[in-house]
Amino acid sequence: MDCVKKMKYVLVSGGVVSGLGKGVTASSIGVVLKACGLRVTSIKIDPYLNTDAGTMSPFEHGEVFVLDDGGEVDLDLGNYERFLDVTLTRDNNITTGKIYQSVIDKERKGDYLGKTVQVVPHITDAIQEWIERVSLIPVDGSTEPADVCVIELGGTVGDIESMPFIEALRQLSYRVGPGNFCLVHVSLVPVLGVVGEQKTKPTQHSVRELRGLGLTPHLLACRSAQALEENVKDKLSQFCHVPAGHILNIYDVSNIWHVPLLLRDQKAHDAILKDLDLLSVAKTPCLEEWTARAAQSDTLTNPVRIAMVGKYTGLSDAYVSVVKALQHASIKCKRKLTIEWIAASDLEDTTAKEAPDSHTAAWNSLKGSDGILVPGGFGDRGVQGKILAAKYARENNVPYLGICLGMQIAVIEFARSVLGMAEANSTEFDKETPHPCVIFMPEGSKTHMGGTMRLGSRRTYFQNADCITAKLYGKSDYVDERHRHRYEVNPNMVEKLEKSGLMFVGKDETGRRMEILELPCHPYFVGVQFHPEFKSRPGKVSAVFLGLILAASGQLKSHLKKLSSSIMISNRRVENGISSAMNGHTNGNGNSSPLRYPNGNGNHARA
Repeated sequence: MDCVKKMKYVLVSGGVVSGLGKGVTASSIGVVLKACGLRVTSIKIDPYLNTDAGTMSPFEHGEVFVLDDGGEVDLDLGNYERFLDVTLTRDNNITTGKIYQSVIDKERKGDYLGKTVQVVPHITDAIQEWIERVSLIPVDGSTEPADVCVIELGGTVGDIESMPFIEALRQLSYRVGPGNFCLVHVSLVPVLGVVGEQKTKPTQHSVRELRGLGLTPHLLACRSAQALEENVKDKLSQFCHVPAGHILNIYDVSNIWHVPLLLRDQKAHDAILKDLDLLSVAKTPCLEEWTARAAQSDTLTNPVRIAMVGKYTGLSDAYVSVVKALQHASIKCKRKLTIEWIAASDLEDTTAKEAPDSHTAAWNSLKGSDGILVPGGFGDRGVQGKILAAKYARENNVPYLGICLGMQIAVIEFARSVLGMAEANSTEFDKETPHPCVIFMPEGSKTHMGGTMRLGSRRTYFQNADCITAKLYGKSDYVDERHRHRYEVNPNMVEKLEKSGLMFVGKDETGRRMEILELPCHPYFVGVQFHPEFKSRPGKVSAVFLGLILAASGQLKSHLKKLSSSIMISNRRVENGISSAMNGHTNGNGNSSPLRYPNGNGNHARA
């Protein structure tokens, strides 16, 4: 937008407790601003010392989200990409480790010319420079920078590790000046069971601490179980020095698609646009697609049950992108998703002896499901249970999707059960296995963990345009998907596996890396080495997740038939167009001549 001369910043901070949903709030603010006609980018600040999220346990911090450029980042960047339909970079995730590393590298090179390097001004300057540089990187496919940058400050106000960032953001707000900076503070308004009333004191203390650090909130986003009472809003306005119209209430809703609608209905965009001096260039937000999606999600009744067999099933955030991709596909198929969380180790024989009730419950859940999904993971805990789940799916014609390790598990199980290689395994779990189905990738590092895997967007070439996955993707040549792995299918075993019926229908450009497998005689048995969940969007459903839900709900055959019919019609139109063009095309002598198209060598070949 030509009217916007400076980058506008919206900072989302959090108080009282962590886990309030700052990421969803920040994403939803971005959605509403985007609906107003503005172009939006996002930055997530994580005040931990890790350089990135790549070496952190899912139990510790939830899933590691992977970007196109190979960045291993916080899961909130997944929220930003899904909500805003943008493609972020690794630099959109700022950590204390990244900032300190950049400052120390400069100090070692002598860039500070002998000065004493300190938190203020050097660290705080580095934070501001990083924010200003990254906010200008286009993320929506255009070549122009965004109009508004939404910054989420991780953690809780008062955390000692976030102090340099708060000081840097205080300086940034002063430097860019009024009309270019808006602070939204997310806080908790709890209800004590004994008293039964909504309590404002935690938010009052949180805002007081924030103001003491030099930042004054323009809006309060209050999280609560029920809608805020008017007298509670008045009290918060009086004690927190925030206009009553700027106190937003994000109460518990049936699904997260309602959150942008809540903000719109409370005129959050008007308050933010006024603070950013953008009222004159913004339009009334149009969120028809979000309204329809939220309503549809609430009214779905036909169930589809998917068994999620994994290692981290005790923490749903460990598989948040997988869950979202399943939800996107379920809504597309008009099915109400039910996830059966199954700890892989509960399926194993050892559990049958030690905890028979857990073992029985796990198998009952698996057998009662319409489809089975084995997600990615590391380590050997629960591997045998995952193999049993893949075996059950293969032998009983239950739709199966294996992602990363889930694909490798399918290969191991097939080698053991069909090829008779009882000791087949991955060298990740058994270095001395006589039948290494899965091996350490050649370029991997065995000394460093961070950033040493095969990461980011890589291309997969279809070997057979008639395979299910190619039809689901609607492509016959290749797809680009995001990767995160350091083990892969042993290319030396591919011939044996394929001769027995397991087909590798997708490979990398060398033909040595197996990317997609299918079992042709099975209703839907698919394994992918990449992580398709990272590119799934509410309006752009991941093809392989869609295939799983379609198969699990008995719709896959009819869907593929429709796809074939539409492709035939499309091809017929193309042929008719070529025929008409050839009939009407003449050469210099007035005679018709065939059209010529470039071939793969850059020359021209006759059509």
